[in-house]
Amino acid sequence: MAVTQRLRNGSRRALLCFVLVVAWEAASGQIHYSIPEEMQKGSFVGNLAKDLGLDLKQLSDHGVRIVSRGRFQYFAMNVENGYLYTAENLDREQICAPEEKCLLHFEVLIEEKAKLFTVEVEITDINDHAPTFQHKMTELKINEFAPVGTRFSLQEAQDPDVGINSIQSYHLSNHKHFSLDMQTGAEGDKYPELLLETPLDREEQNVHDLILTATDGGDPVRSGTAQIRILVLDANDNAPIFTQPIYKVTVLENAPAGTLLLTVNATDADEGINSDVEYSFKKIKEKASQIFRIDPRTGEIATAAPLDYEEAALHELEIQAKDLGDLTGRCKVLVTVVDVNDNAPQITVPSLFSPISENTPPGTVVALLNIQDRDSGEKGEVTCSVPANLPFRLQKSLDNYYSLVTERPLDRELVSGYNVTITATDRGNPPLSSSTTVSVQISDRNDNAPIFSQKSYTSYVRENNPRGALVCQVRASDPDWGENARVTYSLLLPLLPGGEGSESPVSSSISIHSESGAVYALRSFDYEQLRELRFQVQAQDGGSPPLSTNVSVTLWILDQNDNSPEILYPASRSDGSTGVELAPRSSEPGYLVTKVVAVDADSGQNAWLSYQLLKATEPGLFRVGLQSGEIRTARSVLDKDALKQSLVVLVKDNGQPPLSASVSVTVVLADSLPQILSELSSLSASAAAAAGGGGGAEPQPGLTLYLGIAVASVSGLFFSFLLGLLALRLRRWRNSPLLESGASGNFSGVPVSQFVGIDGVRAFLHSYSQEASLTAGSRKSQILFPVVSCTNTLTAQQAPEKPAPPFICDDSNMSKSEEISNQVRAQNPTGDSGPWFPARCYFLLVPARNLFDHTCGDCPAGRPGSMVEIDPMWELTLVNIWRPPNRRSGRFGPMWVLTGFTVIS
Repeated sequence: MAVTQRLRNGSRRALLCFVLVVAWEAASGQIHYSIPEEMQKGSFVGNLAKDLGLDLKQLSDHGVRIVSRGRFQYFAMNVENGYLYTAENLDREQICAPEEKCLLHFEVLIEEKAKLFTVEVEITDINDHAPTFQHKMTELKINEFAPVGTRFSLQEAQDPDVGINSIQSYHLSNHKHFSLDMQTGAEGDKYPELLLETPLDREEQNVHDLILTATDGGDPVRSGTAQIRILVLDANDNAPIFTQPIYKVTVLENAPAGTLLLTVNATDADEGINSDVEYSFKKIKEKASQIFRIDPRTGEIATAAPLDYEEAALHELEIQAKDLGDLTGRCKVLVTVVDVNDNAPQITVPSLFSPISENTPPGTVVALLNIQDRDSGEKGEVTCSVPANLPFRLQKSLDNYYSLVTERPLDRELVSGYNVTITATDRGNPPLSSSTTVSVQISDRNDNAPIFSQKSYTSYVRENNPRGALVCQVRASDPDWGENARVTYSLLLPLLPGGEGSESPVSSSISIHSESGAVYALRSFDYEQLRELRFQVQAQDGGSPPLSTNVSVTLWILDQNDNSPEILYPASRSDGSTGVELAPRSSEPGYLVTKVVAVDADSGQNAWLSYQLLKATEPGLFRVGLQSGEIRTARSVLDKDALKQSLVVLVKDNGQPPLSASVSVTVVLADSLPQILSELSSLSASAAAAAGGGGGAEPQPGLTLYLGIAVASVSGLFFSFLLGLLALRLRRWRNSPLLESGASGNFSGVPVSQFVGIDGVRAFLHSYSQEASLTAGSRKSQILFPVVSCTNTLTAQQAPEKPAPPFICDDSNMSKSEEISNQVRAQNPTGDSGPWFPARCYFLLVPARNLFDHTCGDCPAGRPGSMVEIDPMWELTLVNIWRPPNRRSGRFGPMWVLTGFTVIS
C-alpha cells in the first residue's frame, strides 16, 4: 500500500512539473484552457489578461473579476499580473464523476464596460486511482459434476479514472482447473468470467483459492486484487436464466421513496432447492446503490430515495440471479428518469453597479443577472421581467445572463432609490417562478440651485439697535444631496463708482452668517441718517461647479423718538438770550406778535409738534397756537401791563415718551422807539429812587453824581454821532449817481411808489424787529449774511463750511458806491441782476421765516421791495427789502431784509 501511495505522489509531482496548458480563443469568443486534475491550490492556469487583450492597468481600473456558474469557485485571478490560478484542489472524479470529458465554465466580467467573456477549462484525467473490488473475498460454490467449459460470473473492479487510466485487463492466478475468460456485454462493456478447464473432484480437493487482479492502463500501471474461494459441491448443473437480458423502465423524478419500478424474473431448470434463486445487484454505482433496492426473493426493484433528473437522467443496474449451487445468471436494468418541473429558476446577481448617477443616459447597465433553471426542455426555459412602473428593463446579453439597464432618465430629487424586483418564470406546467430584489441607489448630481423660501425679503428694525442684533434671516433650500445641498450665504456688495477701494454702506452696516443666513447689524442705525437699506443675498451650494441664487432684501429702519424738537426761531444767541419782539400797546386781541418755529428730526407722530405757553409775566396776556406756534395777544394791552414781557414756550413732540424743548421770548410793549427809550429811562429812574429811598433811607449823593455823568456822556456821544451821520449822508447824497442823473432830491432809478413814510416803518418794526444795541462803536460792526431757506416745511440748516463774506459798514470801505452795491448784490440767492441801492442806512437783518404773513402790495416782482426813509435822528436811513415771487403758487417767496449797524456818510 505504501508503494502505491508513493507512486501516486510521484506521478502527481511529475504532472505538476509538466503542465500542458492549451489556450485559444474560439470563434464565439470563448477562451479554452486545459489542465490536469489534482493541481494544488494556487497553481497557474493561464495568462488571462493577455488572452483577453487587457493591460494590467485595465484590470484594476475596469473592475475585472470572475463569476462562477456553480456553487464552488474553482478559479481566481490575480489583478496585479493578470494570471489565472486554481482556487481549490481539482479532483476530476469528484467534479465530473460520470462524464468522460470534464469541462468547467465561468465568466470573466469587466464591470466598467459591462462585458462578459466565457472561459472553459478542461480538467484532464490522471491515473490517480487504482482499480478496487467491492468485496475483497468472493465465494463460489461449484458442483463437482459441473461440465468442463462451465462459466462462472466474477465481480468486476471499479476504477473512477477514465480512458486509458481506467481498467484495461484482468488476470487470474495460475490454477489447473480454472482460467479467466473476458466477455463483452451488449453495450460493448467487458467483464470477467471464471472458466472451468478440467473436471473437479470433491474428494480430491473441496476448496480452491484464486487471486483475481485488475489493472489499468495508466503510467505507472495501477492494479487491485480480490480473493476467490471455490467450494466444490455435489450435483447442481443448471444456472438461473432471466426472462430477458435487458429490462427498461421509466419513472418520474418526483416519484416518492418506495415506488416499485419493476420485477426481474429468473428461472432455474433444476429441481428442489437447486431451483431456488436469489437476486442481488451485480454491478451498481455507489450513488445508485443508495437510490435503488432489490428484493432478493422476489426480484422487485424499488426506489429507496428520491430521484433527481438533474443529477442523473439514466441509471444502469446489473442484476444477478444465483441458485444454491452458486450458479448465476445476469441481466441489465435501465432506469430512465423523466424530468418534471420541480426546480424554480435561480437568480444570482454577479455584479451590481450601485449607486448610479442621476444623469446617466438611458441604456446604462445597472446590474448583471445570471438566471438558471435545472429542469430540461420547456421546463427549463425562463422568462424574466421587472415592474413596468420602474425606469428599468431587462435585456439578454449572453447565454443565461441578463442586463438590468435604465429605460429613461433618472432624477434623484424625485426618487432617491429603487428596489427593483426581478421575477423569473419557467414554462413548466404548472410554471414555477422565483424573484429577487435589487436595491439601486441614485447618486446626486449638482443640478439644482438653492431656492429661497421667499421671492424677496422685507424686514424692520428700530433705530438705536445694539450692535450685533439680529435684523432678519433668509433661508434657502437645495433639493440636492450631501455636499451639493450644503448652502452658504453671502452678501452681494454693489459696485461703487470709486472702484474696489470704495467701501459699501452695506458691508459696514450688516453681516450675514454663512451657514444660517442670519443677518446681523454691525452698527447702531440712525433713522435720521439711514431710513432703508437694500442689498442682495447670494445662496450658493457646495457642488462642483457650484450653483447660486440671489434674493433681494429690504431692511427698513423704524423711527424712535430720540430727537428733541429743535427751535429755529427765535434763535438763541451764544449767551443763551433771544431777540426782542415788539408789540404795539394798541394791538387788539389775536394780534400776531411772533411765531415760534421748531422742527423735529424724527418722523411720523414722533415729529408731530405741539406748542404751549409754559410761563408768562402776564399769564392772560398772550396765548400760543397749539399746532402753529404763533404767539398772539389774548386780550388788549392794559396800562398796568409791564413794558417787557417774558414768555417761556414749550415745544413737545408726540413720541412715547415725549421729548420737549423750550425757548424764552421777550416781548416789548411799545408803539415806537422813543417810547421804548423813555419808558426805559423812567424805569431806570424809578429803580434808582427805589434803591435810594427804600425803607426811608437817605439818597446817596455819590451814586447820583455818577449816574448824571454817565447820562451826560452818553447823550453827548449820541448827538455827536447823529451830527456826523448827517454830514456823511449829505456828502454822499450830493455825490450820488442818482443825483447826477438829473433827479433833484428824489431817486430817479426807483419808482416813487417804493418810498413809504415813517408809519410804514413803525408798523414794520412793531411786527418784526430785533433788539438792537446802539453804541458808539456800532460803525465798526461786522454783519454776516446767512442764506435762509424759506419753504413750507422747515428743516434744520447746517452752518455753511465757510461764512459768507461780511458786509462791513465803515467809512473806509464805503468810499465807492459800486463796491457796496456789489457786496449787497452778492447776497441775492437767485442771482437776480435787479438794481440794489447803495447802502446808506442802518441795516437790520430779519429772518425770512418771520415775514410769512407780511404783505407788500408795492413790491414789484424781482425788484427791491421798498425803500423807506427814516428820520435821521434814529440813524435809520433806508431798509431794502427783496422778495421774489413764487411763480407756481402766485404767492410771494422768501423775503430778505438787509440791516447793518453802521452809518455811512
